[in-house]
Amino acid sequence: MRRKTFTRRLSLLLLLVLLAAPAQRGDARTVARVSPATPKAVAAAAAVVQSDNIGVNGFFNVNRAQRGRAFQGAIVMEIPQGLHVNSNRPLGKYAVPTTVKVDAPDGMRVGAVSYPRAQVRSFAFSNGERLAVYEGRAIMRFNVTVPANFPQGVHDLRVRVRFQSCSDTVCYPPVTRTLTLPIGIVGATDPVQRINGRYFGGRG
Repeated sequence: MRRKTFTRRLSLLLLLVLLAAPAQRGDARTVARVSPATPKAVAAAAAVVQSDNIGVNGFFNVNRAQRGRAFQGAIVMEIPQGLHVNSNRPLGKYAVPTTVKVDAPDGMRVGAVSYPRAQVRSFAFSNGERLAVYEGRAIMRFNVTVPANFPQGVHDLRVRVRFQSCSDTVCYPPVTRTLTLPIGIVGATDPVQRINGRYFGGRG
């Protein structure tokens, strides 16, 4: 009886969440359009809740970028206690790796993404297999080079972050977050300020 009551409550919660937050392309909410609460719906709901608990944000190390120079970007994942995210090289046979794909305007050159060092651990669901995971805060960095003749003005970089989150007992379906990061491009001699030092090894 308690299980039926829990299922009905979860169905109602799913409906309220979906009505309050419209689905976006690439968002895990698009997976949860199932009614009534079938086992797949329950699993999808869990994935939505868990992935929404993980913060994914993007930052630059300058307030604007100069022509003919390079600047840095960082994708910062904030993973709450009790959850972890598979690393870029998770070791596990079925674990989905974390990947960061950066699309820059034509002419800009994006370097390889640098992923943080992972922690290697075993979990209840892994049957003794050790997995490489991220916990707490994980920062992925990349360099962007601006050509000397690049048009001045504000330009957008689009970043797709795909990851799979897990608890100590179960892993959830992977999700993809899409970020749009604007950056102002100025002349080679125009002043710029260093910012967000806490994500790039400096102060601030």
